[in-house]
Amino acid sequence: MIAALLLAAVVTDAIDATDPMAIPPTIRSMLDAAMASGDENAVNTIVKYARLADPASGDASLKLASEWRDARARERDERLRDASALELWTGRIEAGGFASTGNTQVTGITGTANLQRESLNWRHKLRLQADYQRNAGVTSREHYLAAYEPNWKIDDRLYLYGSAQFEADRFFGYFQRYSASTGAGYNALRSPTLTLDVEVGPAFRYTSFTDGRLQSSPAARGSLDLNWKLSPGVTVKQNASAYGERFNSTISSNTALAAKLIGPLSAQISYMVQYESAPPEGRVSTDTTSRASIVYSF
Repeated sequence: MIAALLLAAVVTDAIDATDPMAIPPTIRSMLDAAMASGDENAVNTIVKYARLADPASGDASLKLASEWRDARARERDERLRDASALELWTGRIEAGGFASTGNTQVTGITGTANLQRESLNWRHKLRLQADYQRNAGVTSREHYLAAYEPNWKIDDRLYLYGSAQFEADRFFGYFQRYSASTGAGYNALRSPTLTLDVEVGPAFRYTSFTDGRLQSSPAARGSLDLNWKLSPGVTVKQNASAYGERFNSTISSNTALAAKLIGPLSAQISYMVQYESAPPEGRVSTDTTSRASIVYSF
């Protein structure tokens, strides 16, 4: 009896369904190749069909893939934790032309830089933008924007944010406008092809108008940031924000379509609408800007 129990234990250990050695060689080679390439979607697909094709080794495939994911997560966390302040930055630099309607109806040059640093607990976003047109020695369009937003991650979806922004557009009716906000953000949608971030919180704005008025007021701020990958080479982006205040409210929306060209280069067209509820006298409430640009991503 004792000998029979010992033999059964040996046999059970030998066919342990969670032992990676129990994976058939064909499935194991495909799984190893997918893990070596770092393609998590491919790993998930192989494990899914391996469990259907060979249930006896399905648990072993799942265990091996889980250990690989855990090791990747540990390496990523360690890399983010040890990185210096100048590392981990990614971004996009755009250069091209624009055509505007509303308070100015001109064409000119445009440039934008969007930078982001993703660390273990923090995310930093920096945005710079400029539109400029000058003809016969006269400037007819001049718009500048600089914005910085730090995010503190509560979990993998929820975060707290701070926001500081400077704008200048004398053709829209203000020499300078400063905005500051804080609040909560949430990653409402997250998939390999679609992401959506929403933010809401209190804000404060100070504006120096071209008619001599100075306004400062508490406000409420909301924003959304949508990225939709239609195909491996085509992406749609939608960014919108709103400031609601007692004197003047602002709503802006920017829709962009980007198509990959070669390497880090893409071609992009975008359409932006900005609405001011109470512009200075002689100004209209809505401006639109169409842009066509070449984008370098890094």
